[in-house]
Amino acid sequence: MTRSILQSLKVIFKTDVRVFVYPSSATGAWEAALTNTLSPGDRVLLFEHGFFAFKWARVAERLGLTVDLVPGDWRVGLDAGALRERLAADPDHLIKAVLVVHNETSTGVTTRIPPLRGAMDEIGHPALLMVDAVSSLAATDLQHDGWGIDVTVSGSQKALMLPPGLSFTAVSEKALQASTNAALPRSYWDWGDMVRFNDNGFFPYTPATNLLYGLREAAAMLEEEGLERAFARHARHAEATRRAVDAWGLENVALNANEYSNAATSVFVPDGSDADHLRRIILDRFDMSLGKGLGQLEGRVFRIGHLGDLNDLTLAGTLAGVEMGLRAAGVPHRAGGAQLACEFLSDIPLENDG
Repeated sequence: MTRSILQSLKVIFKTDVRVFVYPSSATGAWEAALTNTLSPGDRVLLFEHGFFAFKWARVAERLGLTVDLVPGDWRVGLDAGALRERLAADPDHLIKAVLVVHNETSTGVTTRIPPLRGAMDEIGHPALLMVDAVSSLAATDLQHDGWGIDVTVSGSQKALMLPPGLSFTAVSEKALQASTNAALPRSYWDWGDMVRFNDNGFFPYTPATNLLYGLREAAAMLEEEGLERAFARHARHAEATRRAVDAWGLENVALNANEYSNAATSVFVPDGSDADHLRRIILDRFDMSLGKGLGQLEGRVFRIGHLGDLNDLTLAGTLAGVEMGLRAAGVPHRAGGAQLACEFLSDIPLENDG
């Protein structure tokens, strides 16, 4: 079972190298990525374009790394030009890794990875490219090998349709080579142990066996649906959600259409309204939990997840619940967003449906 799961994960990550599975949250995969490839005092570069980029920076600091955290606009993704400028100012290659969140779950903004890799290659900077794909894996296209990513981390609880408890780390040959010289302390996260045991179909410590059975089934479901079709399903549900938000007269946190998330939409409430009050009303009245605003967005936004094991009826019910909640909470809005989303879903079925 272990061998079949690891092979399935390579297909999902679109890699021919290796994917490691840890019994942990994705925060553990952040730590595994750093401790296996870097040494104390090494410099890493992050752009603060969301809550989870900031959190990854804190993990790096606690591990004794030197963190260059560049302030950024949470409403847009990481700009390749800004990355190129920072790396060009590092002729001695003191920056050892660039850390990027592919889909920022806190904002609903997706950063385009290929231009970042292109910027790094253009100036010939040897830093490792590390990508957080926690909420993007299996919800939108992610090509570990094709995009030149060195370490991709993810977790089980998003588009892989499982409870929290498993984390994943896909690695390149360059990252594996870096792990042979890295001097940060590591034990539980050590890739060397994982390689030796995984090759025999086992793990170096007790695995989360029940979750592995679930992961095997999730991988089978994605294989049956087809990854590209899964991406299309997520994109369609994301578009229906955005149409509802626009019809309500509310504002999407994400500014640029080419950076809209397939996984989640973050929505501002109007000035004078409290997003957390709205969330409490919806939870109490309709038993539906929306994501809260994180960091600088706390109290200002609510988040609608539209990823994983989701179909048209589930999304329609979700959007109806949001609209009823907006009315019940007295949040200024226009009616009809849920209806418009239902019309979109009815008129534009997923390709090859019915």
